[in-house]
Amino acid sequence: MRGRDESQDSLFLYGCLEQRIPAAHPLRPIRKMADEALGAMDQDFAKLYAPLGRPSIPPEQQLRALLVMVLYSIRSERRLMEELDYNLLYRWFVGLGSEEAVWDVTVFTKNRERFIDGEVARKFFYETVEQARARNLISEEHFTVDGTLIEAWASQKSFRPKNAPKSTDEDDPGNPTVNFHGEKRSNQTHQSNSDPDARLARKASGQEAKLAYCGNVMTENRNGLVVEAELKIAGGTAERAAAVEMIDRMEGNHSITVGADKAYDTKDCVRQMREKGATPHVAQNTNRPGGSAIDARTTRHSGYPVSQRRRKLVEEFFGWLKTVAGQRKTKYRGLWRVGWTFTFAAAAYNLVRMRNLSVAVSSATA
Repeated sequence: MRGRDESQDSLFLYGCLEQRIPAAHPLRPIRKMADEALGAMDQDFAKLYAPLGRPSIPPEQQLRALLVMVLYSIRSERRLMEELDYNLLYRWFVGLGSEEAVWDVTVFTKNRERFIDGEVARKFFYETVEQARARNLISEEHFTVDGTLIEAWASQKSFRPKNAPKSTDEDDPGNPTVNFHGEKRSNQTHQSNSDPDARLARKASGQEAKLAYCGNVMTENRNGLVVEAELKIAGGTAERAAAVEMIDRMEGNHSITVGADKAYDTKDCVRQMREKGATPHVAQNTNRPGGSAIDARTTRHSGYPVSQRRRKLVEEFFGWLKTVAGQRKTKYRGLWRVGWTFTFAAAAYNLVRMRNLSVAVSSATA
């Protein structure tokens, strides 16, 4: 007998959200690791809030909501609030009850600004690194550095001559007609009106130049987990400068190896890496004038070709960052905001990667 297409709202909702989520759902271990990291940041959160006044959005819930935004490629905070209203899985992960009201999007955004000022994303990121280290998932000796361009939330129309007077005869002030064909445009003479920190850049010759930022990471070579992250204003030396800074932040007195592509094969960069106690396993650029800065004292060792193979793991992070985490073109403006989301996305990647590694280990031992 064919059933009838009828629906009737239930007067009562029985059960709890915990029972509705499958025991093997991939978000369960991620929620557990996130809670562990957030619990370690309790004192940091306490410093961001006044002791008296109206209670704000719990920082733990807000950061878990931002994790949902990254993990499920939700394009905006307004859309996030909409989906939190009816998605039980998201409510469970964030910590909202099935009948609790969802926050106003403006209040949510205002509270996120507090996190940016408090370096919350970087502290959360380092907590994920410590968890990976406690699980023996991180190599303490062999690393890789690389960078990628993150397109800015600014159009080519906004890239105008510096100190140029504002035109009053525009046909549409919100979307003016701008003809810049044949005009010589550079970062020295032009600047974006909508995002002054963005710079005109391209990753390789032959590609179009876009307004962008330079996102840099250091990954370890055992499992490809991110151990350092740094967002820079895009420029010809931004990747190499970020690499030296990230090496300088590494803890410990033991020597390390750092793999990288040909863009890092310059005498200054190689020299600075060595001064920081790192052996530069940089790919040789034999086409560079003057030859490669990497000589036989580095390439003769068996670890050099291994680093060249393992350094490709960093591309997995960049692929995930731009497809899943929505960082191919950022939705934020300004170096601090874009840097915050970049670092937070790196923390989210570590959580996903650790979960996948634990599943792989369980399957291998089963």
